[in-house]
Amino acid sequence: MAEFLLELFSEEIPARMQARAAAELKRLASDKLAEAGLAFDAAESFVTPRRLTLSIIGLPEKQPDTTEEKKGPKVGAPQKALDGFLRANGLASADEAEQRETEKGTFYFVVRHMAGRPTTEVLAGIVPELARGLSWPKSMRWATYGMRYVRPLHGVLALFDGAPIAGELELGGRTLTFGRETRGHRFLAPAAFEVTSTADYRAKLEKAKVVLDPAERRERIRARAETLAADEGLRVKDDPGLLEENVGLAEWPVVLMGRIDAQFMELPPEVLTVSMRTHQKYFALERADGSLAPRFLLVSNMETPDGGAAIVAGNERVLRARLSDAQFFWEQDRKESLVDRVSALQDVVFHARLGSLHHKVDRMEALAVTIADWIAEANRDKVRSAALLAKADLTTGMVGEFPELQGVMGRYYALADGEAPEVAEAIADHYAPQGPNDRCPDAPVSVAVSLADKLDTLTGFFTIGEKPTGSKDPFALRRAALGVIRLIVENELRLPLGKVLAEAFHLQPEDAQQAFRSHLAAAAQASDRGVSAAEHVPHAEEALTGEVLDFLMDRLKVVLRDRGVRHDLISAIFAVEAPEGGPEDDLVRLLARVEALRAFLQSDDGANLLTAYRRAGNIVRIEEKKDKASYRDVDPALFQDAAEKAVWQNLSAVRETIGKALRGETFQDAMTELARLRAPIDDFFEKVMVNTDDRAVRANRLALLHSIVTVMNQVADFSKIEG
Repeated sequence: MAEFLLELFSEEIPARMQARAAAELKRLASDKLAEAGLAFDAAESFVTPRRLTLSIIGLPEKQPDTTEEKKGPKVGAPQKALDGFLRANGLASADEAEQRETEKGTFYFVVRHMAGRPTTEVLAGIVPELARGLSWPKSMRWATYGMRYVRPLHGVLALFDGAPIAGELELGGRTLTFGRETRGHRFLAPAAFEVTSTADYRAKLEKAKVVLDPAERRERIRARAETLAADEGLRVKDDPGLLEENVGLAEWPVVLMGRIDAQFMELPPEVLTVSMRTHQKYFALERADGSLAPRFLLVSNMETPDGGAAIVAGNERVLRARLSDAQFFWEQDRKESLVDRVSALQDVVFHARLGSLHHKVDRMEALAVTIADWIAEANRDKVRSAALLAKADLTTGMVGEFPELQGVMGRYYALADGEAPEVAEAIADHYAPQGPNDRCPDAPVSVAVSLADKLDTLTGFFTIGEKPTGSKDPFALRRAALGVIRLIVENELRLPLGKVLAEAFHLQPEDAQQAFRSHLAAAAQASDRGVSAAEHVPHAEEALTGEVLDFLMDRLKVVLRDRGVRHDLISAIFAVEAPEGGPEDDLVRLLARVEALRAFLQSDDGANLLTAYRRAGNIVRIEEKKDKASYRDVDPALFQDAAEKAVWQNLSAVRETIGKALRGETFQDAMTELARLRAPIDDFFEKVMVNTDDRAVRANRLALLHSIVTVMNQVADFSKIEG
């Protein structure tokens, strides 16, 4: 068994693309070897900024021999059929075919024994396919070459069992011949050298100042960073993403510490952190109390005789210049209050059909005050102020330079202006949560403003028809919907979303509302329902609210699915009216009902009652379709069996108590009431023949079955429950 080693040597691969490329190279190679019938023991892939490497051990010297068998026509079949079979298989006469007895008679067979090709031949064909098959987020052509790759390719190292594979990679204008040479670090060991195996390759790369394994580079950076920080009595600010990026930037990582000038420590810590992280890839350091320390760590790709002193000095100069700009913005921005900046939002377009950011702020202000009525301790005046000022920092120099600080800088400027702390925090929090791992605001004012921002965005874009598609969501509406769900669920807000969405719709620009109404009218007329535009206009608010609610419920299913909650239970609850009428739009109550339903269906009573529900529903549906009639009215006088009477009596008793339990939101009580129906319904199906010859009795029994379905549907639409 032999070893295959491949290296694609290129210019620097962007750090964000490296891990995916290494994994894809391994997958593609494994698939292609499997297609070629070449089994192996193990495969590993590695990546550095300048090379993608694949090592596969345990490959055979050649493909296994194979036998191919094709069945032809029956002996004695028409000559044309036989001639076609012979011609298709390259045979001169029937004597070259084998005759074989089968259960259906004697047939001609062609059997070919094919010797396996040498593995080196197979690999020579696979390597170019691997290089061309990698899917990069962005690729390029260089010079006059036609092949696309992430960065210019300079060499292909391809060895099998220690010997170079005879092959080449055509770039479309230039050819790279496979060889055994590679190069080390660009500056520290640029000379070419030959390798004979994966072990030899890794050892020589290490001597040439290249750490091949990303995991090893990661550990070197982490360990050295922690040591340098500890020597100063500090700790490294946790940042896995930044660590991963630095792993992809250096083949020979050397961690160095720099200093931040004392004058810049007066800047907000977020400004310092963003300046260092986003633009320079530096690690921030913290004191024991969590405050930012006047130090930073950088990962260099160089070893120098002075121990990195010149590198540190150069990076300190770069950081000093960037922080000087930030300090200038900090001082200039505070010369104008946030309130005075609001008018400048008129010049910033939110969306061509939804107006400026100033228009959005006006809508947010009105909607946030409305939402505040359902949030305990949400001061309306502070909510109004926070909504008004929420976007004002977008006009500041600091946010213009560092967009990542929108909201954060608004908080600092609001505090400098003397705004209430709750207002300042709401400005900082109103973009949150921006993902499943982002902190969810819980302060009343912050929650109101954040919800207003997201619900206005959702409603506005749905009004103008800019909804997400299966693959595209340019306005991040799914993220906004998930934010709404988290804000409501995690803060247990009893928010009637239908009313709030209707208010949000009426706050949208009149042109947008009218366009939505016209769209509804056109759709109604196109469906040949004879609905005029004038008749359909009053339904616009209800239609828009329904669309956004459906979208939110789809997102809620995703959230709950990740928590192990079945999506069909949400559909079953959402399909029935809320206790006060209309669709269920109280997410907290909906989740409470889902939980009660889940527990009920896990019980024996629930599982058996679901089976009875389906049986009753199926019988009624089949018979009504066959009879072209509906059976709704139950006449107790037509009952002939005690089991019928028992079902009707229990339905009559349970109907009202279930309604009372739902209105009182004691959903477990509603399920308990449903459980009372199990025994009489089981008894009914065991003792009563529904399709009796007496037409009146049959119709009455079908109506009784429909009543079972109707009563159970008070709690949930059980027809939507799967399994």
